[in-house]
Amino acid sequence: MTRRAAGHDLTIELSETAKLAWPMVLTQLAQVAMMTTDLAFIGHIGPEALAAAALAVTLYLVSFTFGAGLLAPIAPLAAQAYGAANLAMVRRAVRTGLWAALMLSFPIIAFAFRGEQILLAFGQPPDAARLAQQYLFGLALGVVPALWLQAIRNFMGAVNRPEPILWITLAAIPLNALLVYLLVYGKLGLPRLELFGAALASTLVNCAMFLAGLWFATMRRPFRDYRVLADLWRFDWPFLRQLIVIGTPISIASLMQYGVLSAAALLAGLISTSALAAHQIALQITVIISMIPFGISMAAAVRVGHAVGRNDGPGIKRAGLVAMLLGIVIAALLTVAVIAARFEIAELFLDKSAGDADATIGLTTKLLMVAASFFVTDAAQSIAAGGLRGLKDTRVPLLFVGIAYWLIGFSLGYVLGLKIGLGAIGIWIGLSIGTAIYAGLLVLRFQLLSSRLAFRAVI
Repeated sequence: MTRRAAGHDLTIELSETAKLAWPMVLTQLAQVAMMTTDLAFIGHIGPEALAAAALAVTLYLVSFTFGAGLLAPIAPLAAQAYGAANLAMVRRAVRTGLWAALMLSFPIIAFAFRGEQILLAFGQPPDAARLAQQYLFGLALGVVPALWLQAIRNFMGAVNRPEPILWITLAAIPLNALLVYLLVYGKLGLPRLELFGAALASTLVNCAMFLAGLWFATMRRPFRDYRVLADLWRFDWPFLRQLIVIGTPISIASLMQYGVLSAAALLAGLISTSALAAHQIALQITVIISMIPFGISMAAAVRVGHAVGRNDGPGIKRAGLVAMLLGIVIAALLTVAVIAARFEIAELFLDKSAGDADATIGLTTKLLMVAASFFVTDAAQSIAAGGLRGLKDTRVPLLFVGIAYWLIGFSLGYVLGLKIGLGAIGIWIGLSIGTAIYAGLLVLRFQLLSSRLAFRAVI
């Protein structure tokens, strides 16, 4: 009887996690689709514009990722309040998140406005830095609505209603494509703004998405019952401190993970142009696939937070482990798909008529094989990290990032790739091993904390 009840609980948890996760996953993929649309239009301006846009996006994402990380605790904190049926605390989390987003926008904008000088300091060509600055000027105008939308998105996920953000993002894809087309090429009597026009289109879309999200959050049930804009002018320092304490390690960990991939690209560039091209293709596929476990990890943070809020010790452990199981199964299926289609994927990105295309395609297929080896471990680490965020545990995972990715993964990749001579394959073997170690550490950490909480609930 007990075993049947446990199986029933697992089935319910799997159903609830999947119901919460799929809109989050599709939202992540829709955002990738919008970014890909932008780059496709920019690519028709010329290769110099595309390279400059890539530099600008890289620089922008560094600061925006830090800001988004500081807003990430809104979801688990609001989820815990939701689990405890504390509507006032949910409102407090959203209100503080909106204030935090506004304050975070100022350094991000300042960073974007200094983009040309920063790129020149890193040795980038003056023309590329100048073009990148045009793109950054346009992106900077949309920082505030983008961060405000992030706060609203975290709130909606925390109360088990992430679907409106998905609908808004899907509607934004064709709107974004139309605006980019009109502003980049100067159609319908509009001025031809090229790179600045593409970024300005993104800013206008961010504003529209935020206004749509705010309308849902304040006018539609069940969101309007939370009255998230009530007492908006009351500044909540104690709650802001919680956001900073929990969110800062998330931000730094995200930057360290982002940094190790950028450093790996630099290592690949030292080997050869062909190695760098193959590395970028493998990385792009990895990033797209990682959106799925990332969406599930957001659901895991919310489900764990709900269990914490209702003081359900066994439910905490069950929520995290079920989310990990779901992500690992999906990642395993995608691993098989990528391995089976590795030649087609390589040929999709590369022109077979180019002089060294065969060698680059061959290297890309090998890198995809290595990259596929850590899709499962990447899913495990991402979802375990989400579960730990639901427990407000972010400092120890930050330590794990430094050990697994930098001390072990990057160092091993450098030795295997450049010293032993395995090239780009060696770099990716190092990244794969680092990811596996990080996943193992996070899963063990979640098991330890959730088991401890489950034991306390029993006694």
